[in-house]
Amino acid sequence: MNRNNMPTNMTGAHFIGVDIGGTGVKGGIVNLETGEIPGGCVRLATPQPADPESVGDVVRQLVDELAAGSKAGHDSTVGVTFPGIVQHGTSRSAANMDRTFIDFNIGTDFSDRIRRPVAVLNDADAAGLAEARYGAGRGTCGTVLVITLGTGIGSALIFDGNVVPNVELGHISIDGHDAETRASAVARERDGLGWQEYSVRLQRYLSELEFMFSPELIIVGGGISQRADEYLPHLDLKTRIVPAKLRNDAGIVGAAIQAASATWDQTAHSRGPLREINV
Repeated sequence: MNRNNMPTNMTGAHFIGVDIGGTGVKGGIVNLETGEIPGGCVRLATPQPADPESVGDVVRQLVDELAAGSKAGHDSTVGVTFPGIVQHGTSRSAANMDRTFIDFNIGTDFSDRIRRPVAVLNDADAAGLAEARYGAGRGTCGTVLVITLGTGIGSALIFDGNVVPNVELGHISIDGHDAETRASAVARERDGLGWQEYSVRLQRYLSELEFMFSPELIIVGGGISQRADEYLPHLDLKTRIVPAKLRNDAGIVGAAIQAASATWDQTAHSRGPLREINV
């Protein structure tokens, strides 16, 4: 079963998605029929230090503000992204966050804090889910790679709408270097590369991914996706490659997808084994 293809009575629902970042925590109520955020986003500053208690309090404040008078139920699951490796609701790394997040059970703690279920996933995985379902990957079956080029390189591996979690493709070795030290947007700026020069590095990196995964589609996100016409024409890949569409909303939308999926899984389990359900 494709756990992200919820039944019709779920796709029309509204769920809260929260996207935690190193400088800001933003959220919105997502209409899962369209992938849109009708009321817009709310953004609060990430507290410093960004420890679990402080960040949890900001998430609670944001959820309370969004839930007031909203279409999202007051006891419905909230989806939350985290900028690090997440396994079963527990963070295993803490990029740009306080180290006390390492091996911290975000799902349990935040659920107790905001008094409603919380579904947690990696921020790049959330963005990938959103792009695959509502953005540039909509309607594409098979393997889709979503690569975000920014301070580092974020990545999501999607197969038939399902995310393979915590795939850190920015850290594969290319010619003896960590890929993101050579092919990220920051690396381009640091080394003073023009777009055509940068395309040579990007070609080397994406060719390696193409060989490893044989994707149907590669989606490029991050800030420089807005300048895609400067470098995509210089790339020579067998795989179709396109810029991301959802941009800054992708994490929120992906978090809401995760919340709805968790809700559907819980409902399905209460009726019997998942394998007996055809959706």
